[in-house]
Amino acid sequence: LQNGIIRARYRNPDGPAELIQPDRVYRFEIDMWATANRFQAGHRMRVDISSADFPRFDRNANLGGVEGRPVSARQRIFHDPEKASHLLLPVLP
Repeated sequence: LQNGIIRARYRNPDGPAELIQPDRVYRFEIDMWATANRFQAGHRMRVDISSADFPRFDRNANLGGVEGRPVSARQRIFHDPEKASHLLLPVLP
């Protein structure tokens, strides 16, 4: 239904661009842009998380802007009490 995107280095909208470090946990807020859909009882939604969606969005070589051969990225979604991830879905009556 909708897409959202954020480059990891631009995760702080009021701060400077900053590359991420391996094996650290970061918070990302991704705006999914406005849309509306009515789900019937029993319907389900799926959330896909990816480091790329070319050609819909620009390529991401996962190199921090350095020229070179693209590398694969690995995303981890945390769901323990200290680092609980969530998806906020507004519901209208």
